[in-house]
Amino acid sequence: DPLWSRGLGDVYKRQYKNCIMSRILKILVLSLFIATSSMADSDGQNELSKNTNGQVKDCFEGINRAVFSFNKGLDNVLIEPIAKGYRSLPAPVRSGTSNVLTNLSSLITIPNNVLQGQIKTAGVNTGRFIINTTIGILGLFDVAEKMGFPEYEKEDYGQTLGVWGVSSGCYLVLPVLGPSTIRDTAGSFINVMGGDPYYNISTHGNNEYLDKSDYMLTKVLTGIDFRAKNIESFENLEKNSMDFYAAAKSLYLQDRKRKIANTKPSATIEILYEGDADWEEILSLIHISEPTRPERIAD
Repeated sequence: DPLWSRGLGDVYKRQYKNCIMSRILKILVLSLFIATSSMADSDGQNELSKNTNGQVKDCFEGINRAVFSFNKGLDNVLIEPIAKGYRSLPAPVRSGTSNVLTNLSSLITIPNNVLQGQIKTAGVNTGRFIINTTIGILGLFDVAEKMGFPEYEKEDYGQTLGVWGVSSGCYLVLPVLGPSTIRDTAGSFINVMGGDPYYNISTHGNNEYLDKSDYMLTKVLTGIDFRAKNIESFENLEKNSMDFYAAAKSLYLQDRKRKIANTKPSATIEILYEGDADWEEILSLIHISEPTRPERIAD
């Protein structure tokens, strides 16, 4: 039917046009974030974003603390109880889930290895992904580790921007997503602009096996898995911190600095959390205590 074909063509044209407009908007937002991040470490006239001595400035401290308080409430009533329930599952179930999530993270790590010039590491991580996806049954078992592969280190686009010399910009606390910086937030946008193959396949793959809900489920499970591993660690940090807001900010910024420099965790960070911990995955999962003024952290 020519009329039906013409109508279907119009639908595809509208969808294509909407997709292009969406991409353009995302690129504009990303450009704005990166430009703002650069200005935040410059000696320009914008005092709000101005940074001194290479320190990450808490430009929006009042708002950040309010958002942290919201995230604390969310954690108390929802995240922590779910994490405790998850922790009661049999160890093989939790281990297999964690392995699958780590395996999926390779799809972001590998392109970032390449972008950072870590070609050998990209090859190693590609081999790890192939082995664990096939022999390890979609990553349920970390066969590559048993074969002697080196320790896996996650990479993301925020780290790549840092390696490229993009400054961190102001410290941010995002609703639900939690601690970040302008640079790391820009890096997160890249994931949904085509930088995350799993996101692309899940949301734009037009296949019968995966959809957007599968992608969201893996992100939620990653956060829950980390929270379950570190219930006592965060309780101890909150108990022993005069200002947990400052302590959490310090931990986040130190961890990001370490990952950009590709160095080993300090003793403080190593003691605090267990497992394949990544602040990109646990941003919404930290408790907040009564606020006092935090110290600035060097970038």
